[in-house]
Amino acid sequence: MTASAIHGTARRIRGAHLTAVGCALALCAVGAAPAGAADATSDTKPTVVLVHGAFADASSWNGVVERLRRQGYTVVAPANPLRGLYNDSTYIASVLKSIKGPIVLVGHSYGGAVISSAAAGNKQVRSLVFVSALVPDKGESGMSLSGKFPSELASSLRSVPYRAGGGMSGTDLYLQPDKLHRVFAADLPESTARVLAATQRPASTAAFSERAKEAAWRTIPSWFLVAKQDMTINPAQERFEAQRAGSHTVEIDSSHVAMISHPDAVTDLVLQAAKSAGSTE
Repeated sequence: MTASAIHGTARRIRGAHLTAVGCALALCAVGAAPAGAADATSDTKPTVVLVHGAFADASSWNGVVERLRRQGYTVVAPANPLRGLYNDSTYIASVLKSIKGPIVLVGHSYGGAVISSAAAGNKQVRSLVFVSALVPDKGESGMSLSGKFPSELASSLRSVPYRAGGGMSGTDLYLQPDKLHRVFAADLPESTARVLAATQRPASTAAFSERAKEAAWRTIPSWFLVAKQDMTINPAQERFEAQRAGSHTVEIDSSHVAMISHPDAVTDLVLQAAKSAGSTE
């Protein structure tokens, strides 16, 4: 065999060897793909679900929604029916079941009672966040808690009988328009308070009289924002609830509607809970 032929054969052998190595590396890369996908999944952000309370609607979360979306979070702010704790928590639980992956569940005011019931038994809910919230234990109601921690809410309500389909009837509770600014939203402009008064959604008396059957805060890590200037829920009640739940707690100078008047502070607390929520299963 000539020298040139020998060199040509050697080049072919080296080329074949490099091709085989390349193929082996490619196969290794394919085999490693699931691990890479798992790593990507571990970085998946939880969905944040924001539940409003009485006398409000989902638009009360607008400022928080905008900030969370800028941080790359998927946000859902469902309408809380405000018909009673059992009805409302069942409805919100059904909303949660429609969501894939981990969830950070946030409740304002009466919405705190709703999420504490709705999250029970749902392994997707990794964190609870309470914003100037009502957070009953099993067997407690909003009325029983407010009896221990009185606020100005009781003297600021207006009762209106209602009728619904199927012969259903009951009593709705509204905030008196001339008292809403002081009791509900003292740190917002008066013009904004007038809009809130005109657009408020009433809550049935059952929302506050029905006793909680579940208390998800006993098993799910929680965060709590105490509004120090709250006249709707006594700040002492909020502190009591937060301490009892072992919540990571912050206190700010805010009226009852902290998510409207202090959206940055509320968003920061939700982000703390979200970062602790972990990855998908």
